[in-house]
Amino acid sequence: MARSGANDIAVEDGAPAAELGRRPDVRWVFGYGSLMWRPDFPHVARVKARLAGYRRSLCVYSVHHRGTPEAPGLVFGLDRGGSCQGVAFAVEASAWDDVVSGLRAREQVTSVYLERQVRVRLDGGATVDAVVYVVDRAHPQYAADLAIEDQARLVARSKGQSGDNVSYVCETARRLDDLGVRDARLTALVAALER
Repeated sequence: MARSGANDIAVEDGAPAAELGRRPDVRWVFGYGSLMWRPDFPHVARVKARLAGYRRSLCVYSVHHRGTPEAPGLVFGLDRGGSCQGVAFAVEASAWDDVVSGLRAREQVTSVYLERQVRVRLDGGATVDAVVYVVDRAHPQYAADLAIEDQARLVARSKGQSGDNVSYVCETARRLDDLGVRDARLTALVAALER
């Protein structure tokens, strides 16, 4: 397992991220929300990374993990446009099938996400293919362009099987801060939740 740390690039054998990106026995997962701080799967490295063409957005009504059908919360999704900084996790090929199976069980509870293979740029410049989950804009749980005040109202009241929605949002904001990633909209939401 990789040592923990915001910009942790070290792996068991000390290989740098660029070398790790070339290894055929390693697969990648890109995390942009709770996967950054609670991956729940074995990995040999975690590296700050950027995905182009998608942006992190609190655009999914959560009726399972952070809310209920009666009181939906909000969770992050990758929506079209812009770019997103997050964490790429290196996974040994021998563990890949189990990791993907676990991710599908976690992310596809209501099929609001679409599993995709995308190119991400690791901190340091190497590019790798990674599995990622993007929002399905045609799904009824898609929550596009809610005002910060509406987001704060939904988040403040909601709790689901994985815990309360406020903790989810604040922990994601904290992890992004640890990575040196600034997200003005998320900062405004956290400020609204603290009022």
